[in-house]
Amino acid sequence: MASGTRVVVTGAGGGIGAALAEAFAAAGAEVVVNDLDAAAAREVAARIGGHPVPGDAAGRDGVAALIEAARAELGGGIDVYCANAGVAPGGGADAPEQSWAAAWEVNVMAHVRAAELLLPEWLERGAGRFVATVSAAGLLTMLGSAPYSVSKHGALAFAEWLSATYRHRGVRVHALCPQGVRTRILEESGAVGRALLADGALEPSQVAAEVLRAIGEERFLVLPHPEVAGYYAHRAADPDGWLVGMNQLQRKLVDGLEPNVEGTQ
Repeated sequence: MASGTRVVVTGAGGGIGAALAEAFAAAGAEVVVNDLDAAAAREVAARIGGHPVPGDAAGRDGVAALIEAARAELGGGIDVYCANAGVAPGGGADAPEQSWAAAWEVNVMAHVRAAELLLPEWLERGAGRFVATVSAAGLLTMLGSAPYSVSKHGALAFAEWLSATYRHRGVRVHALCPQGVRTRILEESGAVGRALLADGALEPSQVAAEVLRAIGEERFLVLPHPEVAGYYAHRAADPDGWLVGMNQLQRKLVDGLEPNVEGTQ
């Protein structure tokens, strides 16, 4: 990555976002650090010599304000936009409407709104890079959380569409799809999330390093857990067999950790 590359990272007050900001800065980039937690954004920015731009990175007005402020801080342009902010509400089909709305707003529409504002600049100069933090849930699924799984599939679908549509015009897209990462989201995922993801969980710095490798190699899929590629291939080649296996995992891990529901085995 060229020194002076202008980068924006959302949700960068901690976890994967902070690690991305640190990795880009260490590679010589000029980094805007965004987070809803203003104090966290300022702390990370101070640590890496970046620019804190706290605030909303999902709503239409918030995304517009972030991109405007970032362009001012970076001297007019954005080369790399990391749509990293995310939420992970639990629940199934009975999850509250507000959980579904939040997952869709932050995990999908934040990406769409950012791309809408970035594309004119990128298409005009024939260069731009969009990094979407998707999660392995977007390639596979996440037992115990329908809103998270569905919205992350949406994030992956949008990243694929963006790449397929604008690749020939210089827009490069990367979909970051880790499994467990030692972040606050993993800590707050409860017994089910920890049972599914804690084994093999990576440090955020390991994930960020893989993102920079993928950028250098121009890879769309960023898989910090290489085994995810095999799971994804199995899912595509044998969807019924894959679903049977996932249901067995549901019964073993999830149902075994939750109170029994009448009529289930």
